[in-house]
Amino acid sequence: MHSNKTQIPGSEKKPVYIDYLLASVPDAPMAIFVHGFKGFKDWGTHQLVAEYFVDAGFSFLKFNFSHNGMSHDQTDIFDDLESFAKNTFSKELYDLNEVITYAKSGQDFPPPSSITLVGHSLGGGISILQANSDLRVNKLVTWASISNFRGLWNADYEDYWRKEGVIYMSNSRTNQQMPLYLEVLTDLESNAAKLDILEAAGSLKQPWLILHGDADTTVTVEQAKLLNRQQPHSYLVVLENADHVFNARHPWTDDSLPSALKQACDSTLSFIRG
Repeated sequence: MHSNKTQIPGSEKKPVYIDYLLASVPDAPMAIFVHGFKGFKDWGTHQLVAEYFVDAGFSFLKFNFSHNGMSHDQTDIFDDLESFAKNTFSKELYDLNEVITYAKSGQDFPPPSSITLVGHSLGGGISILQANSDLRVNKLVTWASISNFRGLWNADYEDYWRKEGVIYMSNSRTNQQMPLYLEVLTDLESNAAKLDILEAAGSLKQPWLILHGDADTTVTVEQAKLLNRQQPHSYLVVLENADHVFNARHPWTDDSLPSALKQACDSTLSFIRG
């Protein structure tokens, strides 16, 4: 099953690369997958997940944020670390808003009957903020979501960051030291209210499913419980023996989903149907 491909202008006119698979029903509900920190649309099992959703009767769209550090489509190489360094949470919100506008436009396919954001990790936090301010989003699903952007780095580094203007994040897969300029911290502080994930969580009107693995050591399950407490109308499902990526890996050579990820997909599909 091959994805359709396109690109749209994102933040600072940098391209947002998009893959989409359409269900057989022209205006089927669509899931928009929002990747996390150091993530990308072609990671590991993401294409298998897209195909799994389409087989279940849902359209599926996945994309790369404009400043995710990849300058080309269909790659797993972070070749544009300057863009990665200049990324901000506000830029990601801009990109996601443009992706939703594209999905609803009818430009390349009939507008879907509904849109569900499926946000993973950092993408979960971005999706919470977007859903809270965008009634075009009908439902929200977060997978292993953060509850606070400051959890992405060690707060003890912030004084050094302000002094030097840059910190580096290790990427164990690529063995790269990936820079983050002070712009991301300045954005977070200048837009504190707009970028408050917990505040947005408490205000959400859309149905919301929170999925998390109990073996997640990257974003602990306590963050999922905190989000759930913040919004009493949300639904929390904790998957046993599931890590931060629901036991998937990159690259993924198997033809089937790992059991934990299949459970996450099945719970998500049931929730969208409901």
